[in-house]
Amino acid sequence: MAARLVKRCTCLLREAARLAPASSPVGRLRLTRITPRTLTSSAISPGSHFPASLSGLLEKEPVFTPYPEHLEVDQLIEKATTPEELLDLLGAGHCLHQSHAALILIQFSRLLFKEPGDKASFLQDARFQQLLHLASSQLSSVWHGTLVKLLRSLYALALPQASNELRSVEQEVHWRLHRLKYKHLAFLAESCATHMQERGSGDLLAELLGHLERRWAEIEDSRTVVTIMMKAGHLSESLMNRLEDKCLELVEQFGPDELRKVLLALAAHNRRSVPLLRAISYHLVRKPFTLTKGALLDLVYAYGKLNFHQTQVFQLLAADLLLHVPSLTPGQVARCTKSFSFLKWLNLPLFEAVAQHVLDKAENFPVSHLCTVVLAFAHLNFHPEQEQFFSQVHRKLALELAGLPPAFQVDMVWSLCVLQQVQEAELRALLCPEFHTQFLDGESLKDQGTFQKLLHINATAHLEHPEYTGPFLPASALVPGPIDLDQKVTPLQNELQETLKGLVGSADKVCFAVPVQYGWVLDAEVLLDADGQFLAPRDFVTPPLTQLARSQPLPPGAKRLAFLRWEFPNFSSRSKDLLGRFVLARRHVLASGFLVVDVPYYEWLELKSEWQKGAYLKDKMRKAVAEEMAK
Repeated sequence: MAARLVKRCTCLLREAARLAPASSPVGRLRLTRITPRTLTSSAISPGSHFPASLSGLLEKEPVFTPYPEHLEVDQLIEKATTPEELLDLLGAGHCLHQSHAALILIQFSRLLFKEPGDKASFLQDARFQQLLHLASSQLSSVWHGTLVKLLRSLYALALPQASNELRSVEQEVHWRLHRLKYKHLAFLAESCATHMQERGSGDLLAELLGHLERRWAEIEDSRTVVTIMMKAGHLSESLMNRLEDKCLELVEQFGPDELRKVLLALAAHNRRSVPLLRAISYHLVRKPFTLTKGALLDLVYAYGKLNFHQTQVFQLLAADLLLHVPSLTPGQVARCTKSFSFLKWLNLPLFEAVAQHVLDKAENFPVSHLCTVVLAFAHLNFHPEQEQFFSQVHRKLALELAGLPPAFQVDMVWSLCVLQQVQEAELRALLCPEFHTQFLDGESLKDQGTFQKLLHINATAHLEHPEYTGPFLPASALVPGPIDLDQKVTPLQNELQETLKGLVGSADKVCFAVPVQYGWVLDAEVLLDADGQFLAPRDFVTPPLTQLARSQPLPPGAKRLAFLRWEFPNFSSRSKDLLGRFVLARRHVLASGFLVVDVPYYEWLELKSEWQKGAYLKDKMRKAVAEEMAK
């Protein structure tokens, strides 16, 4: 129909140019009020004569307008307050032009969304079926904006996928995609992409994503790029790459809410776009944004999920959140502390405020959220100054620990072990056979990780609670498992092994990757006699290692040295403080009779030559022995 309309207009304009006097102004030939009905009248019918017809049209000077005049029925559609009023318009004798049926369906869907109770009865109504049929038969004359809203409304009404009317609208949208403005494509992506994916409209969705990608340069405003990124970016890798480029181009125009949405979209799909994250971080720090409590929590979550560290941003977020701590809900407190623990960022004023807030709201603080806070404290090895904090934790756990999921119970008690706050009743609850048996033969990675924490809890009971009398894990469960040989060797680990081999002089006088029965692995083990000479560790009994090949007792005065390397990820961000897990490992190794030789990355990186590295390890061993003798 559109092609015939263009053809007739072309003929009309050509005839007008031929018949118009040479002196007539160009403005005389403007076609300004020609409606679609006028163009299909007898004035331009194939049998009419152009000169006479054209003269009549030019005398009347009609105006071409893209939308029909606003009629009384339009007002009735806009003012309708119930779906019943809209259906009544079909039998009220109103003159409905080509878009009215679509407009009624759009408003019908909106009103039905507010009152979904009678949805089934309305969708079975004969008038509704008549309305669907009428709209479907007039699709070619419905304007683009109305058409995309109509598709959204039909999806919202949950019409069956086999519905002819729905398929007709989808097909019409498919045909028009190349003619739609980018704002219409963005609207489809925002409101219809999910429905297309769920309803199996794969061809239409693929075509829509293709147009969004090819025409990405047409994006002119920040809202459009943010909307498409959130709603449809994850459906196409190449589209998401284009959108990230466009975000970099428009990031200066972004407000705080748009920056938040972009970060959340990246976090939701684990897209760690470093250039974009740097640009967003720069604008968060440089611009005087006023961030709401919800925005602050979302930003901390997104940075934590993406594991992107930016010190100035974290300082800003922590300082702003500190002001909001008294008004945080238990869920928000748990989310905040968990996000900062992912970032390995310990802000002492903020965490002290959180601990005090938990104490103030202890009666209304759910145990699940309280456990999340304790887990975050343990991860960062944060010990609150408030002595009553852990009293409240133990009081809650005494009542509700058994009601938590088993793996969560292990996480909670393990965290208390890290913080040196675990009590005998909690140890007994997890080390009893009725509880720990379910994890002994676990094959999944999650079950194996949980059992590893049970080993640490058992080690805490053995090494740090001498008054605890049992139960314990069975001896068969304490046998160290095989070391994962496929694990990647770090540069620090490789250099430490090579330096130790050269230092001891013989390969049999040092052992590497030594597992102990407490669930930890030593980077290296060295045995010194009373004169400071190296012995072969495999020849002598070392109880924590429980290896049968070691049969000889240790010589008098002999000392066992355990080398523990600490890589960059083992520390809190921007500090030299070990995270809770590694503090617990060091305590256990030390308590089991080893002298610990710490090899942190920040000290090792300063050593340039092999001689310096050897001298560094010698000095570390002498200091460890001297500290032991001083005790």
